[in-house]
Amino acid sequence: MSLSGQEIAPLLSQLGLPISPELADQLSAYLALLLKWNARTNLTAIREPREIVARHFADSLFCAGHISQSAATLLDFGSGGGFPGIPIALAHPRLRVTLAESQNRKAAFLHEAVRSLNLNAEVWPHRVESMPSGQLYDAVTLRAVDQMESACKAAALRVAPSGQMLVFTTDRLQDSVTKATPAIHWQESLHIPHSDHGLLLPGLR
Repeated sequence: MSLSGQEIAPLLSQLGLPISPELADQLSAYLALLLKWNARTNLTAIREPREIVARHFADSLFCAGHISQSAATLLDFGSGGGFPGIPIALAHPRLRVTLAESQNRKAAFLHEAVRSLNLNAEVWPHRVESMPSGQLYDAVTLRAVDQMESACKAAALRVAPSGQMLVFTTDRLQDSVTKATPAIHWQESLHIPHSDHGLLLPGLR
C-alpha cells in the first residue's frame, strides 16, 4: 500500500529534509507508480513504502539540495527506477532532466513516470556511451550503477565545462571514483545524514 503526501512529508522532515505539501503529493504519486510497476518489474529490491521513502527518496532529495542553482540540464546516469533523477526533477521543475537507462523494462517505467508525473524530463533508453559526442550537461548524477569505475569515466565525458558531477559512493569506493575521473576536480565528500555509510561526492569540471 502506498503512502499519501501527508504521510511522506513528516518521514522526510524527520530525516532533515522538510518539503512542501505540493512536493510531498508529487512524491506520493511517484511512489504509487513505482510500487505498481515494481510488482512485475524489478525496479528496486526495497518493497516497503516507508523504507523506499527513507532510503531512495531521502538520498535523492539530499542530492537535489547540492545541485548548482545555475544548472539548466542534468543527466541521471543509469537511472533505474528513477533515483535520483525523478525526485530531482520534482524538486527542481525548471531543470531539464535526462533519465538514461538502457534496460528496456526500466526505461519503459521511466517513460510512463515522465508522462504521468508531467516531468520536465526525457528518457535516453540506451547506453550513455552511445550519445552524440557533443551532448553535455550542467550536472551529472550516478547512484547504484554497475561497474562504478567505468561508469564514472563515461559520465565524466558528459559534464559540460564548469559543470558538476555528483556520485553516490562509500569510503571504500571513493578512491576508485576519483582516480577514474582525473578531469573532475573533486570536493570534500558529504556524509548522507540518514545513511550509515553513504557519501555524496561532488566535483566540478
